Amino acid sequence: MKKMSMLIALVGMMISPLMQVQAQGVVADDILGVWLNEDKDAHIDVYKEGDKFYGKIIWLGIPIDPDTGKPKLDKHNPDPALKTRPSLGILLLTDFVFDEDEWEDGDIYDPKSGKTYSCYMEFPDEDNLDNLKIRGYIGFSLLGRTTYWTRVK
Repeated sequence: MKKMSMLIALVGMMISPLMQVQAQGVVADDILGVWLNEDKDAHIDVYKEGDKFYGKIIWLGIPIDPDTGKPKLDKHNPDPALKTRPSLGILLLTDFVFDEDEWEDGDIYDPKSGKTYSCYMEFPDEDNLDNLKIRGYIGFSLLGRTTYWTRVK
């Protein structure tokens, strides 16, 4: 009986550190870095200000508008004052907060349509922090669209 108790204690000591690592899961800052969008035409830098997360365009695959020969502009924006701002540097992700395993309560701006959507982000596989699921929606997350970004660095 004494040997069995010692064996159980020994196994428990070996398993305990493994369970602690697994229990940590995703942490808020895991999302920080540069991401390639699903269309592979933009890099988005996800950064943190205070306790909120943001993302802006820092690279465009085709930065020049073929029609004008000038840098691409935010021409689909519904605000006339913003239609002339450069696409490079646009803030796509705003005001996300981390809650246990996802970033929520933020918005995502789609410069290809000029629309802004409610959004949440998460890692579909917590063992692979190089693929990010982004779900933009109107009202309820069931009514929306999902896209996947890949970590650049």
